[in-house]
Order: sequence, then C-alpha cells, then structure tokens
Amino acid sequence: MPMNKKKDTSWGEVADWYHEAVDRKGSYQSELILPNILRMASIKKGERVLDVACGEGFFSAEFARSGAVVVGTDISPELLAIAAKRAPSVKFIKALADDLSALSDGEFDKAFIILALQNMEYAAEAIGECSKKMKKGGKMYVVLNHPCFRIPEHSSWGWDDNVQYRKIERYLSETKSHILMRPGSDPDVKTISFHRPLQYFFKSFDKAGMAVTRLEEWNSSKMSEPGPRAAAENRARKEIPLFAAFECIKL
Repeated sequence: MPMNKKKDTSWGEVADWYHEAVDRKGSYQSELILPNILRMASIKKGERVLDVACGEGFFSAEFARSGAVVVGTDISPELLAIAAKRAPSVKFIKALADDLSALSDGEFDKAFIILALQNMEYAAEAIGECSKKMKKGGKMYVVLNHPCFRIPEHSSWGWDDNVQYRKIERYLSETKSHILMRPGSDPDVKTISFHRPLQYFFKSFDKAGMAVTRLEEWNSSKMSEPGPRAAAENRARKEIPLFAAFECIKL
C-alpha cells in the first residue's frame, strides 16, 4: 500500500449531521436502499457479513437484525463511535477500505459497500481487498450513485418542450470533485467524490476474481408538488435511476 495515502476522512467532521440525515424519515437510505438491499441479498441467520465503509452503522445494524454475524469497517472514529452505540452486537474496526489486513482472508459469506466506492480514491483496491476477505462462492453487493446519470459537476437536469431531461457533459472520463457536505451551510466542509464509468467497476470486479450476477437500477419514489412541471418531473424520476446496485460472486 502506498505510504502517502491520506489516513483521515472528511466525513468525520459531520458525523452527527450525517447520522441524522441517514436516519431521517424519507431518506434514500431508509426508504429506498435498505428494503431493496435486504431483498437482493437475502441474508440468512448465522452468515458472516462484512460492511465496508459502514459509516454510522445504519446498514450494519439492519444486517445484524437479519441474524447475521456482522463486522463493520470505516476510517472515521467519529462515525464508528456512533455505530457502536447503535449496534452493540456488531464488531466495528477502524480500517481503510483498501487495507483490510486486520481481517482474515476467506472469512465472510457476504460483503457490502453501500454508497461509499464513489468517495474512495482507491476504489479498485477496495474491491480487491473485499474479495480477499470473502469465501469462494460468497457474494458482494455494491450500491453507487448511478454512474451513467449522476456525475458530479458534469450532469444536471434540463427542461425543453415540456420534457425534463438529464444533461450529461462527461461520462467516460474519470473525474474527481470537491462537494459541499451541507449546501447552504459551512462552505469549508467538503468531501471528495470520484466518478468512474461502468466499465471501471466491471473491470475491477473481474480483476478481483468476481463475476457480476445481477445489476439493478433504483429510481426515486418521491413526487413533485402540484404545478405545471410536476408530471414531467415525476416521469423523469421514474425513468432516470438514482442508484445502481451490483451483485457479484467470488469465483
């Protein structure tokens, strides 16, 4: 592992805010991602589950409630402290996603990286590390902001001839963007987001000895307030997905 890697994380600066945002009623984590990932993964009692970049433990806690033996890893001590209070039965470890040497190889039945790879500079290495920790035939689940339609600083909504459309300026180029954590609040608190095209992830899965067995695309169930553009906005939400979810099997 390169010695110049950054060891801290900007997410720790807003741990309490992030915790409240994830838990808030109507959040995408609670209303959209959680039910779909539980359905997709079908966790069995006693399975060993790894939650990489677990943050404040929202998903780790739910995996434990499904009967799994869960280990969560994250680099932020502030978020891990919240996670430990939320889910006492889960073992939480401070670790970089691309250096899981504290864990045994071939230990886990299932692994999850949810809304985190897009914030990792060494995403391919994180996928490789995750694969090492899984049993042969184990499954990994990755959820991302959809890389085809959600490109930081290079995608946006447009309006023309009574149609709301998604404008994409760049897609194949890998990009790095500094994003405000809380728009309208402290302008100095930012995180880094990385865009990669779909082929980046498929190549990374393949290099890690994994095959993609399922791809799902999840759209928003939110509705616009009544108005002249409401019908077009609601149609666009149904047709242009927010998230991409991958199921991979370790070969």
